[in-house]
Amino acid sequence: MSTYSVGYFVGSLAKGSINRKLSKALIKLAPPELVLQEIPIRDLPLYNHDHDANYPEVAQRLKQAIAGVDAVLFVTPEYNRSIPGALKNAIDWASRPWGQNSFARKPSGVVGTSPGAIGTAVAQQHLRSVLCFCNSPLMNTVEAYIQFTPGLIDDDGVVNNDETAEFLRSYMQEYSAFVQRVLTVLPRAS
Repeated sequence: MSTYSVGYFVGSLAKGSINRKLSKALIKLAPPELVLQEIPIRDLPLYNHDHDANYPEVAQRLKQAIAGVDAVLFVTPEYNRSIPGALKNAIDWASRPWGQNSFARKPSGVVGTSPGAIGTAVAQQHLRSVLCFCNSPLMNTVEAYIQFTPGLIDDDGVVNNDETAEFLRSYMQEYSAFVQRVLTVLPRAS
């Protein structure tokens, strides 16, 4: 069985983020062939193309982290019916300078949670549009819009609802199969 390294982004910078809890749950529920590691975005300055000729070290580390994984997973909240600015900023850094897009041909998935009834559906749609432009093969189904309720996921990533846990387990299995399919067609660089 092949293993795949997955870099995941938590779109929220908040310490008590429910999407951080969701990311911990996804790690616990992932099939054994997926090895997940967070790609941090907290310390990135605001992107400005004036830096393209001399990328800051923190942005270079971001690009290296993405280059070092087989696939990426975005765990995002929804802010004002879109993705958080910090996440968009990280994508801007990683996709630049022009011609050095870290997401090109890198399989990606999107998931998120929110207290709202439609979860993060609108933010995910915006993120899918951005990732499409970045030429990242994107898992379009199964979609995962999780409505967060108090106690649904604890601080350690334990999902306290059997149906939600099974859905997330299934999502991660589908994501694993998707990554494998994409990397069969677009093999990893040696």
